[in-house]
Amino acid sequence: MLQKKNLCFHGRRRIAAILVPLAILLASCSGETVEQSGDSFSTAADVHNDPGVIAETAEIDIVIAEMNESGLWSNKLFETETELLIRGAAQASDSATQEISGTKAVERRAYFGDLHVHTTYSFDGHSMGTLATPYDAYRFAMGEAIDNPGGFAMQLTRPLDFYAVTDHAEFLGVFPAASDTSTAFAKNAFSQPYHDFNAPDKNGTDIVSSLRRGARFGTFFPNASEMITAGELDRVETLGVVHSAWMDTVDAADQFNTPGEFTTFAGFEYTSVSPDYGNLHRNVIFKGSERLPREPFSRFHSQNPENLWQWMDELRAKGVESLAIPHNSNGSNGQMFKLVDWAGNPLDDDYARQRIRNEPIVEITQIKGTSETHPLLSTRDEWAGFEIMPFRVATNALSKNKGSYVREALRNGLALERRGITNPYEFGFIGSSDTHSAASQPDESTYVSKLGLLSATAAQRGSVPLEGLEGEFAYYLTKVGMALNPSRAGSSGMFKRINGKIYDRGANALYGASGLAAVWAEENTRESIYRAFRRKEVFATSGPRIALRFFAGYGFDKTMLDSADGVQRAYAAGVSMGGNLEGAGGDGEAPGFIVMASADPESAPLQRLQVIKGWIDGDGNTHEDVIDVACASGATVNPDTKRCPDNGARVDLTDCSINPDTGAGQLSVLWRDPDFQPEQRAFYYARAIENPSCRWSTWDALRAGVEPRPDLARTLQERAWSSPIHYHGY
Repeated sequence: MLQKKNLCFHGRRRIAAILVPLAILLASCSGETVEQSGDSFSTAADVHNDPGVIAETAEIDIVIAEMNESGLWSNKLFETETELLIRGAAQASDSATQEISGTKAVERRAYFGDLHVHTTYSFDGHSMGTLATPYDAYRFAMGEAIDNPGGFAMQLTRPLDFYAVTDHAEFLGVFPAASDTSTAFAKNAFSQPYHDFNAPDKNGTDIVSSLRRGARFGTFFPNASEMITAGELDRVETLGVVHSAWMDTVDAADQFNTPGEFTTFAGFEYTSVSPDYGNLHRNVIFKGSERLPREPFSRFHSQNPENLWQWMDELRAKGVESLAIPHNSNGSNGQMFKLVDWAGNPLDDDYARQRIRNEPIVEITQIKGTSETHPLLSTRDEWAGFEIMPFRVATNALSKNKGSYVREALRNGLALERRGITNPYEFGFIGSSDTHSAASQPDESTYVSKLGLLSATAAQRGSVPLEGLEGEFAYYLTKVGMALNPSRAGSSGMFKRINGKIYDRGANALYGASGLAAVWAEENTRESIYRAFRRKEVFATSGPRIALRFFAGYGFDKTMLDSADGVQRAYAAGVSMGGNLEGAGGDGEAPGFIVMASADPESAPLQRLQVIKGWIDGDGNTHEDVIDVACASGATVNPDTKRCPDNGARVDLTDCSINPDTGAGQLSVLWRDPDFQPEQRAFYYARAIENPSCRWSTWDALRAGVEPRPDLARTLQERAWSSPIHYHGY
């Protein structure tokens, strides 16, 4: 079997040798009409209505169906087990034991981190040239510089408070073990094509090097799956590599966990997909490390996420506490928040309770796009198009909107409640990065994407054009190559012509410098931060360290906004983000909502605070609204439009400077819903919006001395989202 695969690969090399001179010839005689683009961002709504993109999606769906026929994407390779590793005592747990009681509240502060980080142990991380280990990842999070495989250093301007390496459970550590010729695993027949995969002489960033790397990587998963199934690769030996990498990952987390200063969590990513290649990925985060499973749960145990939850429940019964965090629902093709289970049955209480027990929070923003909502789902939300990535993950196929975004899921949860079913979608919000270079990428000005060697240059990221013959060569080489070898990338090639210039046409240019997970916790320790996860007192940011608070309760007054004990009073008399507000006040009194936000001093000032409301009416129909509740510079909200006036914030695109005197360092407000109905179930969450600033792609263009790519937004408005508060009514 291995010999057959190698022959196939060498055949691809022969095809490439033919395509190279052909591409040069075509480039010299092309009469292709130049694609024209405007200066503004092409909205996600436009993409979903583009006949060409729709047609290519249909082509890709055929390719995906053919891939599924092989079974390589759904093979059960390993038996599920819940055998435990009993490890030594962890470092001292946190001292915070107080909880809110009566009128006394525990002081909580905002901590910022990343719960979605990949290193060389991830099969795709290693394939992208990443050699950074979990130890390197934690050093980076604490403020040290580490190397990007593209040959430059990466470093945060400020350390993070917490971090979790969540490498893919699928073949964890197997790719680097196959590549490293000093390992015993590298001596088997499977490993030989991958020897010295990331040797220095193989680390080019040119198109031919990238295609060669991608082609060889493309054989890894199918080769391993086929050979294990056929008995040509030892299952026990492979699991031994996984166990070793998992133990090293946990050891790294324990080594760098410093209670009170820096918190780490043991974790991994479960990387399932639906049959139509909808993203169903989850990061699993463990509360502690004293008792852990012997191996992480992967798609090779089961593709069904419900079986992941069952595994977590069985471990919980043995004293192993964890939670799973879904991510990139935007790329799920409508599968992440659908209204049927894996088998296609309508959701019921058992499903809902198991899901919310295991998935209390979701990741709503990261490098591969923001999953809050979509312009076609929230037509009256002017901010709905923020950093939309409209494709399924690792494809150029459109992702269906319905079932893919968290705001719609919140609304659907209300509808399920109306039918008497437990709501599985009462979740909190976090952000994270999904970096595959061990290094978070929250800063627009220093962003280098997530793909290691495949995004090390601005041209690879799609922000600046490929120049001259290189661009023409890449354009035609990949266009012809994709036509001859159909894949999830589609048949249109990897590059597109815009106003005569050639750019990357994939999702890279739509990726964003995002995001961060944030919690309100008593102290920087595993126990304290994990408790915040569980009570959903968490929030997401698109990168800046905006500190956002959100409370709801009865008897709130404006003195709470400025008084020293205002936050404690809000805790005592109400609920914080992630909580449930039960019942109504006296005589149907509307609850008060307190929103407080502090700007990140290293980012742009705040422009406005908003409350997003969703509700269900008496006929069972769900609705949503976006309301500005506080404006910078003391401006007032227009009661008719529910919007703040233009505050005059501008960006100088010649150098990305902003007018920092416009906007607010802090905003706070006490707001009451004028349309509140005591019997009407609803959810509310807060959104803080910054003044405009330069997008990363504009920064790239400035450094390259070229005009920003015309079909990308030149600026953006960074933001933070609180977890929802659910009003349960009578």
